[in-house]
Amino acid sequence: MKKLVLALTLVASLALLLAGCGSSGSDNKEITVGVTAGPHAQVMDYVAKEAEKQGLKVKVVEFNDYVQPNRALENKELSANSFQHQPYLDNMVKNGGMKLVSIGKTILLPMGLYSNNYKDLTKVPNGATVAIPNDPTNGGRALLLLQQAGLITLKDGGSPKSTVADITSNPKQLQIKELEAAQIARSLNDVDIACVNTNYALNAGLNPLKDAVVVESKDSPYANVFVVREADKDNETIKKLLAVYQSEGTKKFIEDTFKGSIIPAF
Repeated sequence: MKKLVLALTLVASLALLLAGCGSSGSDNKEITVGVTAGPHAQVMDYVAKEAEKQGLKVKVVEFNDYVQPNRALENKELSANSFQHQPYLDNMVKNGGMKLVSIGKTILLPMGLYSNNYKDLTKVPNGATVAIPNDPTNGGRALLLLQQAGLITLKDGGSPKSTVADITSNPKQLQIKELEAAQIARSLNDVDIACVNTNYALNAGLNPLKDAVVVESKDSPYANVFVVREADKDNETIKKLLAVYQSEGTKKFIEDTFKGSIIPAF
């Protein structure tokens, strides 16, 4: 009987020890964050290194389009992602049925209007071709930028949901070409004007401050956000990573690295 009691005691102690080890292991579980190549990847690489100093293991996974990072997050292949603005997320949630939420702001990458042929928009000829992103929210964003540049007018002043059908005035009869956002910067030789997201512009060697004919105004609602599954919105480990992202050190890194072409949104 004494041997049996001793054996049970040892089993119970071992179980508690293993449970304790399991708890410690979960605290150190690797956080996998999806980003798009370019500024989002650069900033997250910096954040990952800073987070490691606080005991967080962060793996950064790069994507080359705007669709896969949300699908991967929804499918639990990622812990979080950092690549999109709120209007784009709202659209994906609404139309894709994804249970994803933003838990904080990251950076603003102002969209720019670029041209290899025209630095003076008054010289843009009638019938000129204009490339804009073909995804709904970035398409609306590009149309708002064209309106800001004085090239078109949109119904009711325009919104992130505006489409080509909402153009009410197009005095130069611009021909709108809707292309994959990632392809537009490489299509500058094939069109007269292009609306390019900053991350893709930088990848193509374009500097928004120097090369863009018009840059999106600083009061843009298109700040990028840090996104997780709804079930993880209160996850303390992920919130700790977000705190590292939104730190003064990261803010200084962004300002020193991008010289104002990309702006901290937190």
